[in-house]
Amino acid sequence: MPINAERKKELIQEFAIQKGDSGSPEVQVAILSEHIRNLTEHLKAHRKDYTSRRGLLMMVGQRSKLLGYLRKRHPQRYQGVISRLGLRR
Repeated sequence: MPINAERKKELIQEFAIQKGDSGSPEVQVAILSEHIRNLTEHLKAHRKDYTSRRGLLMMVGQRSKLLGYLRKRHPQRYQGVISRLGLRR
């Protein structure tokens, strides 16, 4: 399920490090998390949609890589992102 443009702009504004920032790891993690949340809801209703399930697993892997990068390079920013997104309970 795609994210509508309004929601994507909100996420970019909320997680951007500086004005006009749409490529920082924080923004990418936030957008991927929104995609993952939407796709998880879709898969609850459509259990046999294996293609979407594969896409979901790929997104989870990409988000994991980005979070690993943040954890190694910028620990404070990593802690901020996971607390704001509610990851790693």
